[in-house]
Amino acid sequence: MSPAMSLFANFVLVLALGFFFGLAFEDFYSRGGKERPGGVRTFPLLALAGALLYRMEPASLLPFSVGLLVIGAWLTAYYWRHLAQTSSEGHSNAGLMVLICNVLAYLLGPAVMVGPPWVAIAVTVGAVLLLAARERLHELARRIELAEIVTAGKFLILTGLIMPILPNEPVTGLTQITPHQLWLAVLAVCTVSYASYLLQRYVAPQGAGWWVALLGGLYSSTATTVVLARRAGAEPATLRMAQTGIVLATAVMYLRLLVIIALLNWTLAMTLAPVLLVLSAIGFGLAVFWGKALAGTDQAQVGTASPTNPLELTAALVFAVLFVVISVASSWVNARFGAGGIYGLAALVGFSDIDPFVLSVAQERAGTLSVATGAVAVLIATSSNNVLKAAYTFSFVKGRGCIAPAAALGLLAVLGLAASAWLV
Repeated sequence: MSPAMSLFANFVLVLALGFFFGLAFEDFYSRGGKERPGGVRTFPLLALAGALLYRMEPASLLPFSVGLLVIGAWLTAYYWRHLAQTSSEGHSNAGLMVLICNVLAYLLGPAVMVGPPWVAIAVTVGAVLLLAARERLHELARRIELAEIVTAGKFLILTGLIMPILPNEPVTGLTQITPHQLWLAVLAVCTVSYASYLLQRYVAPQGAGWWVALLGGLYSSTATTVVLARRAGAEPATLRMAQTGIVLATAVMYLRLLVIIALLNWTLAMTLAPVLLVLSAIGFGLAVFWGKALAGTDQAQVGTASPTNPLELTAALVFAVLFVVISVASSWVNARFGAGGIYGLAALVGFSDIDPFVLSVAQERAGTLSVATGAVAVLIATSSNNVLKAAYTFSFVKGRGCIAPAAALGLLAVLGLAASAWLV
């Protein structure tokens, strides 16, 4: 594209983005019966003015800076004039959103001229979404507890400040796992679990059985199985939904493990992908087949206890300790007994939390554990964990109601072991 055509395309994009932003701005305030400076005509003009002033002197930015000062002075006068005014609800008529949106419209011009188009487009779309979702965002802010905001802040600190300074070399001969890899594994599991936790608590309908199973499988399929089995044993009316949910949570578990492994060891993930995807598909198929018996039943009767926040520092530190212990044990067993020892350890850890073991296998460096051995170990651990969940189902679900979910879990365990034998 010639320079003239490229410049013309940029100005067309500036005009389009300004018009889109102004349309959303004017529609938002007109629905509330409010008149604010800016809108479907003002924003395109502001964007064009910003682009032209930037083009006049792109080196010193003097014309553009003068224009920004003029707009700032005008908006300051508007703000002070409306600061003392109140609406019918008693709220101040002066809001920063109007000022920020006008300034942002002015900045769209230079953003298109100086950077790739996707930057200006992303900024415009983000601003429109934030503007249109005002009520929902305020409602969400009222629902979220302060403790969770603080926890999320700690997570950002641990991710952005602590993780970059951790060494990426082994600090002990007991394991090849580095501190950087250790913390990356902790954050990978905690992030997936935290997303599920937030969806369960703030998005999913309370007591909706399908949501409980799907999101519970992302959080912890073992914990979800225990909760649903206990509820089914205490409240027989929820039996059908619990039976389906137990199988569904395990089907999601396979996808969850595949995603987490892919973040840490792409080769291992690609080796496991066909088996884990097939096992997950079989689990979903069994859940759907059994779920047909739910036609006409009240699914809202199924509930679950709210999961604990997986980003609490105590939970993260416990996971880190387990990860290190299992990593050291895996290295020792592999050196002493070879692949057979790793398989035996995988069968044992399946009766507890398999995440530390799976991630330890994914983080093992080349040469200490082959990809095939790691894949077999992961499949054995998941199969062992399915046996544990089947035992929980037998323990908590009364009568013959435990047979269907326990048999499904047993089938998935057998298929996982068969796939591991095939890999061997």
